[in-house]
Amino acid sequence: MAVAHFNYLNQPLQKQSAFYALLPDRPEAGKRYPVYYLLHGLSDDYTAWMRWTSIERYVRNLPLIVVLLDGDRSWYCNRPDGPQYESSIIEGLIPFVDTFLPTIPEGCGRVIGGLSMGGYGSMKLALKFPDVFCSVVGHSGAYAVRERTEFNVPLEDCPFALAEALDKAQAPAIRFDCGVDDFLIEHNRQFDRHLTSLGITHEYEEFPGDHNWGYWDEHVQEAIAFHCKALGIEA
Repeated sequence: MAVAHFNYLNQPLQKQSAFYALLPDRPEAGKRYPVYYLLHGLSDDYTAWMRWTSIERYVRNLPLIVVLLDGDRSWYCNRPDGPQYESSIIEGLIPFVDTFLPTIPEGCGRVIGGLSMGGYGSMKLALKFPDVFCSVVGHSGAYAVRERTEFNVPLEDCPFALAEALDKAQAPAIRFDCGVDDFLIEHNRQFDRHLTSLGITHEYEEFPGDHNWGYWDEHVQEAIAFHCKALGIEA
């Protein structure tokens, strides 16, 4: 893979932002590629997936661009009196990526995922903007935000409520997983039951493990395979 580091003016934030893009080593002239947007957790930044996992090696032979973006500690939400991080992705980052990289600039060519805060963020964004992403995978996600007011997440951005409002015919492909010893396991079990009760097709799996990079490094490989299936890529 080629690794590109971008610094750019993110208009919704009105500040400079940064991201990594993993690109095919030998892109075909005129070919456009789908994009996998990968979100970090609360204590990390856009460099974390590169530093703590083998994500570059896992996607090396795939016709896929991976964007590792920065969400600070925002929960990837817009704040009424603060930074607009949801808009920074939907209205800032994605248009920038589609302008300067050889992407498929449509929902059928975008997938999203993340861990912990990023698991929540990716699920929230995919359910809220099903026309923007065709597939989502969350790892160890903090979904039950209505029960954890200390997360300071706007209630309208609760994945449970967004799932209830979702047109099932437009739902993205959904998968999420969690370690059985993870402190967020009940968030994931509750969300699984909720989606099942709503009749929303999804995959949910539990595996041995805790809230750590060893777990995420292992199970992001399953996420890649799931996204490839949604994108029609042979993994």
